[in-house]
Amino acid sequence: MKPLADIFHSAEARAHSETDEYSRDEVRLANRNSGALLETLGLDVTPTGTHYLLTHFDVPLLDAGAHELRFHGRFARPCTLTLDEIRAMPAETLPVTMECAGNGRAGVAPRSRSQPWIYEAVGTSEWTGTPLAPLIETAGPLADTVEISFTGADRGFDAGHLHAFGRSLTLQQLADLDVLLVYAMNGQPLLPQHGAPLRIIVPGWYGMASVKWLTDIEALAAPYQGYQQVKTYQFRDTREDVGRPITEIRVKSLMVPPGVPDWLTRARYVQAGRVDLVGRAWSGGGVPVARVEVGVGDDWFDAELEPSPGRYAWAKWRFAWDAAPGEHRLRCRATDANGAVQPLDAPWDVSGFANNAAQVVDVLVVKPSG
Repeated sequence: MKPLADIFHSAEARAHSETDEYSRDEVRLANRNSGALLETLGLDVTPTGTHYLLTHFDVPLLDAGAHELRFHGRFARPCTLTLDEIRAMPAETLPVTMECAGNGRAGVAPRSRSQPWIYEAVGTSEWTGTPLAPLIETAGPLADTVEISFTGADRGFDAGHLHAFGRSLTLQQLADLDVLLVYAMNGQPLLPQHGAPLRIIVPGWYGMASVKWLTDIEALAAPYQGYQQVKTYQFRDTREDVGRPITEIRVKSLMVPPGVPDWLTRARYVQAGRVDLVGRAWSGGGVPVARVEVGVGDDWFDAELEPSPGRYAWAKWRFAWDAAPGEHRLRCRATDANGAVQPLDAPWDVSGFANNAAQVVDVLVVKPSG
């Protein structure tokens, strides 16, 4: 990137053309999907309209009044439930921070050609539904059941494979996780793009597990072999690796970029003096964040960390920065209660999954005018 002073003070600093850093396919994906606005990190709950979206295929437009959810396969008591029947069951509302497994992919080099997320594929919503475990228990998995699969109505091709999006959880995972069968988001019925009329939420895991537009729950006597379970969403050191399943979210933090931005580069322009930095930090599996540090250049300072609003929700942090004139690079990093520390450099993965490297915000600080 050009020197910050040039960005903010020279009309010639903006290039009229660039080499092709992103493919046309990636640009098309970026136009279909959307990240949260980093300025909304100041809010406990991400407004529904700015919660990130990752849609693999087309958004199914389903009739809530006619929608049915099938429990089938190795169940002793297979059944079909309507949305009204599900809404009549005991309800629970859970604040959950959800992050796309591909968030940060653009910061991994060489980059896998896919949705080019930088930082914004994360958000926290209050999800309302009924706990899934009692429904599974009522359907009665047979003794040979090893996994439960979840299939959505979205369907398409990936790497030449035609399939409906689906994922699975083992019986032990279902016993350990507070999975919800969800029909509302932030107090309103699910929007089409967020999985209406039914989806699951798997708290503490990356978003790929929270299947949208849910149509089928199947008990299986053998591990699920769906494409999105075994062919992608796996950590791989090389493309030939069998892979290691992606599950819990890695510890991470983000800040609201201070000051005002340059339109193209998003570099920041700040007046000298006290600048109140705020942000959010989270980890997976219900593990709380224990510490957040703010980096100013090579120096690191402890931020003030507030309690999380829920076991699976992010925590707010704040730090008063005495901003001196000049060019500065700000970062933030979190440590969770298990001792996992957010790295400064991107961890390697062939597909760029789960990059939790510290956010970088470049800031030009100027003396107040007058």
